[in-house]
Amino acid sequence: MAKRDTPLFVCQNCGATYPKWQGKCDACDQWNTIEEEKASHSGFSVLSSQKKGELIDFVPLTGTTEAYARLKTGINEIDRVTGGGLVPGSAILVGGDPGIGKSTLLLQICAGIAKLDLQNECFYISGEEAIDQVRIRAKRLGVADSPVKLASTTEVKDIIATLKKEHPTLVIIDSIQTMYLDSVESTPGSVTQVRACAYELIKLAKQQGFVLFLVGHVTKQGAIAGPRILEHMVDTVLYFEGERGHHFRILRAVKNRYGATDEIGVFEMQDKGLIEVENPSALFLAERQGNVSGSCVFAGIEGSRPLLVEIQALVSQSGYSAPKRAVVGWDLGRLSMILAVLEARCGYNFSGQDVYLNVAGGLKITEPAADLAVAMAVISSLSNKPLPSDMVIFGEIGLSGEIRAVSQPSLRLKEASKLGFTSAIVPPSIKKENQKEDISLFEIGNVRRLMNWFN
Repeated sequence: MAKRDTPLFVCQNCGATYPKWQGKCDACDQWNTIEEEKASHSGFSVLSSQKKGELIDFVPLTGTTEAYARLKTGINEIDRVTGGGLVPGSAILVGGDPGIGKSTLLLQICAGIAKLDLQNECFYISGEEAIDQVRIRAKRLGVADSPVKLASTTEVKDIIATLKKEHPTLVIIDSIQTMYLDSVESTPGSVTQVRACAYELIKLAKQQGFVLFLVGHVTKQGAIAGPRILEHMVDTVLYFEGERGHHFRILRAVKNRYGATDEIGVFEMQDKGLIEVENPSALFLAERQGNVSGSCVFAGIEGSRPLLVEIQALVSQSGYSAPKRAVVGWDLGRLSMILAVLEARCGYNFSGQDVYLNVAGGLKITEPAADLAVAMAVISSLSNKPLPSDMVIFGEIGLSGEIRAVSQPSLRLKEASKLGFTSAIVPPSIKKENQKEDISLFEIGNVRRLMNWFN
């Protein structure tokens, strides 16, 4: 018979287990991340006692299912990202860099839901800060008068015992890495503790039907710390992104069982907290300077929202044997591919040039529709000739130099027209009905035609 407490060696980066200690984790290739832990014989559920299994009742796929009654937060950007509101009984994991504003955002959500309806019982449980520290933040945010129930503890057993006697609508745990179960013999923040604490809290949320927010720390690589299974256990995973030097914050859904995963919410960090941005395109372009080489406006799509951002490129003579390639807000490999296409198909030479690319405002672009805008910005900087300030650009570039069509061109053009842009460089497959009277379309089918704009 197996012992009740079996020593295991667990990687604190990925959660892989080993029978004995070793210096390198074979699963994630990280060094010195394996530590000894004692796993409970009962597995995940360390609070529940062992009992005999019961038969499961199976039902057919057809049948009547009640629609989810979503809980509105009072913050439109949050409701957009979550798919129209919070689903009762769902577990949401929020990750982000330290100091990015996760606690501020969740405190605003908690206060907003509590104010919308006095029957909503909202609980904010902090394991990192004292009660007075949270009260100071609430006073700064102007939500100190909200009927939010506040506590500071790290004992999961105490939290579960208290919530079972209450009727919570929303529970926020800040953060899951600080929570502790005394029946698990490992330190708070370890893989075993995070997995066991999250399991018990999520199980309670499903049973009682309240919305559970879990705040997760992130690693140096930007991934949520702890076992990868934590992201599989929850219903929604939200990443709070942004550069500390910028006042913009982006809330992005990377997993959502109740909505789309390509929506973003845009916020602006101010003295009184995070303010939602209704028109992010105008805000991202507010500080743009016209008639400058290496600058162009990209008409992108984030979820269902069109978004116009400025792409800046700087090409300068390299003083090193290996020229530099630096990118902020885009993919470095994608930039290398664009430069290779311009060299092979257009005859440009970047072998002795340093190339720097920046997406202004701290936004991260992932769609390939930005290829054409990046290429135009690079050529503009190389030739030192600016593009028209009232022009937007979008299109995907193939390896043979062709310009490929992108999704939702009419929505991109409509947003550009609304902000006063009068011309656009687009792929040749744009339908005539998408052309607006107040915006002129210049169709480009191959990157060779880009050279005509700078001759």
